[in-house]
Amino acid sequence: MLAPTDAALGKAVVSNDAVPSSVRQGLNVESGFNDGICVPVLLLFLALAGGSVEGLITTQMVHLMLEEIGIGALVGIPFAVIGGSALKYSMRNGWTSGSWIHIPVVALALLCFATAQWLGGSGFIASFVGGLTFGALIKEEEKEALLEGAESASDVLAMITWFVFGAVFIGESLRHPDWQAVTYAILSLTVIRMAPVFLGLSGLGMQWDTKLFPGWFGPRGLASIVFIVMVKQAGVAGADTLIEAVTWTVLLSVIAHGITANPLARVYASRVASRDGAI
Repeated sequence: MLAPTDAALGKAVVSNDAVPSSVRQGLNVESGFNDGICVPVLLLFLALAGGSVEGLITTQMVHLMLEEIGIGALVGIPFAVIGGSALKYSMRNGWTSGSWIHIPVVALALLCFATAQWLGGSGFIASFVGGLTFGALIKEEEKEALLEGAESASDVLAMITWFVFGAVFIGESLRHPDWQAVTYAILSLTVIRMAPVFLGLSGLGMQWDTKLFPGWFGPRGLASIVFIVMVKQAGVAGADTLIEAVTWTVLLSVIAHGITANPLARVYASRVASRDGAI
């Protein structure tokens, strides 16, 4: 639930040209891919937590892999191919232009999600796979026009999500803080995140500050919020504890990463410049 990073909260770093492009692109790619990668893992753990041991492999595991993930992928790919092809055709013929060109991308994502959920699959997997397929079909010069409006719509929806998250979860956590949840949140943002990233980058000849920088800038946000809603709906044992831990992690992440993004980016960029661009 806390593995995915949030590209929106890390925008101050990802869009900072002073930070080496390889570091920025690495953080950007990670935040884009790990949402979809973590969904099957979370679904697997929810099935394990909510099911009985007897018959688990033959029933729930098959149901999970074939229905949740399989249906999601089978919906996302053809919808993206058909929708992307139709959109390209209408753009070439001048049937779609102006502000209307921003609507199809959002509509296609919602269509993938809703259809997969209706068929008993994972809407998140459908949207993720559909997005990958759609991105591969659209030419680079066409993407900016198509994604500009979609990004604006996502920003609005993200603000609504943040508002609901604050109203539903944060108030209760602040009234009755759990020191164990707070402790785990601090560990999740530091050691649990930074140590694997540091080790994963070892052997690449990078400087120590380059290995620490992307480890620190792994803000938690919308994906984790969506995941706690899934856990709450699943009604698994210990859901309240999980929600408390995620809530504190996201809250502390917003504060800590928001405060440190620009100052640490400037310091890191200055260190790289002093080494003639060596990372």
